[in-house]
Amino acid sequence: MNATADLVDRPAFSLVGRLRIALRLAGMLLLLLACVPLYYLWRVVRLPNPWPRLFLGGIAKVAGARVSIAGKRASGGAFLLSNHVSWLDIPIIAGASGSAFVAHSGLADVGLLKWLCEMNDTVFVARHERRSVHAQVEQVRAALTDTGALTVFPEGTTSDGTSLLPFKSSLLSALD
Repeated sequence: MNATADLVDRPAFSLVGRLRIALRLAGMLLLLLACVPLYYLWRVVRLPNPWPRLFLGGIAKVAGARVSIAGKRASGGAFLLSNHVSWLDIPIIAGASGSAFVAHSGLADVGLLKWLCEMNDTVFVARHERRSVHAQVEQVRAALTDTGALTVFPEGTTSDGTSLLPFKSSLLSALD
């Protein structure tokens, strides 16, 4: 018997595993349904809006992330650099810091994802469009002023986290 046959014969998830996934997805959906109306209410009354941070931090907890924070929370124009190991990086970082993100413009093509990203003041950039780098740097500068904290994944993609990929450093010029 070969390794491929072993993978096919074995079920992907046990019944308990499937139940856990279903409960976590239901928890995430309930969190979304609770936070979205509150987000829009805060926007209408023009209050500082904590709901994206609370929603994303809640998503991290529901997904099983155990987050510990050391030091002081960044505020007032914090520019955070992080390598991007998984999609959980986003709710963990946003929940802990309240950070907005710089994301690849391709994410803006996915309706629900774009809507959620925009609620958290995501800046969409097209890293492959070299002619628009100056405009993108200006977007990042404006977002730093508006959001208080902005996270960039300078590698531009996810990795396994054991090493650094080459940085796409053009957006770092927003710090000049």
